[in-house]
Amino acid sequence: MTSALLETRSLVLGYGKSDVVKGIDIDVPEGSVVTLIGANGAGKTSVLRALCGLLRPRAGTIRYCGEEIGGLAAHAIARRGIGHAPEGRQIFSRMTIAENLEIGGYVVTDRQELRRRREAILARFPRLAERLDQAAGQLSGGEQQMLAIGRALMADPRLLLLDEPSMGLAPLFVEQVFRIIADLKRDGRTILLVEQNAQAALDIADRAYVLESGRIALCGSAADVAANPDVVSAYLGGNRGERPKETS
Repeated sequence: MTSALLETRSLVLGYGKSDVVKGIDIDVPEGSVVTLIGANGAGKTSVLRALCGLLRPRAGTIRYCGEEIGGLAAHAIARRGIGHAPEGRQIFSRMTIAENLEIGGYVVTDRQELRRRREAILARFPRLAERLDQAAGQLSGGEQQMLAIGRALMADPRLLLLDEPSMGLAPLFVEQVFRIIADLKRDGRTILLVEQNAQAALDIADRAYVLESGRIALCGSAADVAANPDVVSAYLGGNRGERPKETS
């Protein structure tokens, strides 16, 4: 495996008196897609919130490009090249599509570069290009997800965090979202993907971690994790065969 662009070591996260993430190690090699799967409440979203500066670690380290970033403010982490498309999309519904994209590029001071990035994103998402002056809240769920990803890409992040990008979408839009992720992968974008659709996530990822009750229960190549009988039973509908494989 190549050197990690991002790594956590013994990472502990929590709210109030409870720890929801209990000392996990994760590596995200540059140019790879890594997925974090697990049941609701396992701590997946908390991990992404910590990585982008929205949740301060209680213990452990988060290193990005060799620098410790655990506890830095969200804007400081964004300026270092980590983009985040959050769970539930969280677009600014009363603002236009154009305004949402502009907010995503707030770290860019060169207006010409900002226009270039917007044009590239609109070429990737033509449905958004058709309605730039429309209020974002009028978009369908799938279109809002495209906008959330586009907004994150406006900063041209070296690492893109995607939190449940297919959640609540119709099957057609789920397919489109994963085609977008596949395109980003082909472009060499490094992605950490949290996704309830474990089958789709494992199909597109290079490496996978299974998070259970705040701990890493299994990790390895996505193909090996997908073939593990416990993962098959718990997350893949029990229809992927019985033969286990070693993971590391």
